[in-house]
Amino acid sequence: MIKTPMRFLFLGDIVGMTGCNAVFEQLPQLVKKWQLDFVVVNGENASHGFGITQETYQDLLMVGVDVVTTGNHAFSCKETLHYAHESDRFLRPANFAPSNFTKGTPGKGSGLFTAKNGARVLVANLLGSAFMPCKVTDPFEMAENIVCACSLMEQADAIIFDFHAETTSEKQCLAHFLDGRVSVIVGTHTHIPTADAQILEGGSAYLTDAGMCGDYNSSLGMDKEEPLHRFLYKKKQGRYEPAKGPATLCGLAVEISDRTGLAEKVSAVRIGPHLKPESPDFW
Repeated sequence: MIKTPMRFLFLGDIVGMTGCNAVFEQLPQLVKKWQLDFVVVNGENASHGFGITQETYQDLLMVGVDVVTTGNHAFSCKETLHYAHESDRFLRPANFAPSNFTKGTPGKGSGLFTAKNGARVLVANLLGSAFMPCKVTDPFEMAENIVCACSLMEQADAIIFDFHAETTSEKQCLAHFLDGRVSVIVGTHTHIPTADAQILEGGSAYLTDAGMCGDYNSSLGMDKEEPLHRFLYKKKQGRYEPAKGPATLCGLAVEISDRTGLAEKVSAVRIGPHLKPESPDFW
């Protein structure tokens, strides 16, 4: 059992090199300043905006990341199909449908890890079912299977869900479905941070979307010229490229009880230009 509350940080989708550099430079300072016990980041857009290379994955671990989650772009870098099997701190969505792959689904969708304070932390990664370009199985059924197999305060001292989904309603409904049975449900995918960081009625921390770690003078972290051209002229001019301006780190900070495994304190995190800054005042 853990003997002190767990200090947990989640960072939203890292977009491109500017997002990576911001995490590389600032996360070690945050780990020290806030005395963080466990850090999860979503890295599915880290390498050129689509997917994550093994090198970038390993670099994130080197600066203090404990687990890297992903989403629909989990395997956009082809090399990920190979290294996912041997990378125990890399998670892809647990509910990827088997039909997406010819040789079985690579990697794993959840895992049990040990935090710096000794806590057993279950991290799970899910994809939403609405408007996703890849085939998925029911995220609610998968979530139920995961928490039944590893219950809070029995097999795990804390349970974290990254729900990579398009619609706010699906994210909110999954959060209410899991409320009281997990520590944190945080949404990812849309790259824009929402203003609803809260502790739900049952005690689970929740944020509809963590936002991104990237350049907010952009279109969702991408250089704005290409998406603007497509909206104006209804055709492609080139390819999407990550914006290269200064990045803002966005995510969620949670203090998790060592007695219940539920959230005691919660705060959005926004560090950098363009957005109103926000950081936890309880650490």
